[in-house]
Amino acid sequence: MNHAATMRRLYDLINAGDIDGFGALLADNFVEHEELPGLARTRDGVTAFFRMYIAAFPDLRMDPEDVIASDDKVVARVRATGTHKGAFMGMSPTGRRVEVQLIDIMRFGDDGRVREHWGVFDQLTMMQQLGLIPAGPPV
Repeated sequence: MNHAATMRRLYDLINAGDIDGFGALLADNFVEHEELPGLARTRDGVTAFFRMYIAAFPDLRMDPEDVIASDDKVVARVRATGTHKGAFMGMSPTGRRVEVQLIDIMRFGDDGRVREHWGVFDQLTMMQQLGLIPAGPPV
C-alpha cells in the first residue's frame, strides 16, 4: 500500500471540506496523541475538530510540502493557511489570514487506514497572526 499517497489524500479531503471522507480513512480504533482541548482523542474527536476548524477557517488549506514514508509510518511537513471568519475555540472571528507550519506523523494499519496520529503545529505564530498575542521583535 502507498501510505504516502493516502496521507496526501487526507489533506485533499480536508481541503475539499469532505470530513466524512477524511474520517473514513481513520481506523475505528484510531488514537490521537495530540491534545484536542475538550474533544476525545478518537476518530470522532478528530472529525469534530476539523468540522470546527473549517467553520472557523472556511478557506482552510493544508498543503503537504514534504512527505516521507517508512514502513507503516508517514511524516509530513505541512503549510496550513486560512482566514479566521468564524468562532474558534472561544475566539471571535478576527478576519485575519494565518499561515503556519505543522508536522504530522501517522501510523497506518495493514488495511491502509490511519491507526495513530502525532502532531505539532506552530500555535504561537497562529495566535500572533490572529492578533491575540503580541508578535515578538523581528529576528
